[in-house]
Amino acid sequence: MQYLKYITILFVAILTLTACNIGNSKNKNEVLFQCPMKCEAEKTYNTEASCPVCKMDLKPISKETSKIAVTDEISETSIFNLTTKWNTEENETIELEDLKGKTLVMVMIYTSCKAACPRLVADMHNIEKQIPKDLISKINFVFVSIDPETDTPKKLKEFAIENFMDDEHHTFLQGTDSGVREFSNVLAVKYKQISPMDFSHSNIISVFNSLGELVHQQEGLGVDNKETISKIIETVNN
Repeated sequence: MQYLKYITILFVAILTLTACNIGNSKNKNEVLFQCPMKCEAEKTYNTEASCPVCKMDLKPISKETSKIAVTDEISETSIFNLTTKWNTEENETIELEDLKGKTLVMVMIYTSCKAACPRLVADMHNIEKQIPKDLISKINFVFVSIDPETDTPKKLKEFAIENFMDDEHHTFLQGTDSGVREFSNVLAVKYKQISPMDFSHSNIISVFNSLGELVHQQEGLGVDNKETISKIIETVNN
């Protein structure tokens, strides 16, 4: 009887170990889902859905081949923590977090500017032209007005058309005075109204990753933008 008892205990132990190994095997081979176009690089999801960028159905991949775990969490330094409302040139109300998922190339301007802003816009155009065309859909070039009273959505739309930036990878934002001030502080952009229609301001182009974290800044007008372009491409591919 004692011998039979030991055999029973050993049998139960073997069954338990086998079950654990099966469970571990299932976890190891758990299926994740990823955009077939890799719009968000190697980002994966736990459930079937559509890509938030290109809207294609996500495709199943093995967890073993997945390089990046699923995460939508943002860090304390992300601009997506700012909850101010903004109006786009299409007269849609958004928060900055609605821009999540793409590399952001951002600049603060105002449309009635006749000096620095046209050169900043030209710098943004120049950067865009040097980005490989297959990466453009993963980038959003964002223009934030420092003159929200004048730069209404209608005015921003007209400006976008005039400057050949009326497409999906360009976004223009009108905020509140306090929202613009808060955002400028995050970017370290200084500006000051010096007349009813004129502002003095910093000339800074900022690059953010898809989670809204600042990764690079270019300061000045007409400067060498090779480092900026390299950083944008690196950020898109990460």
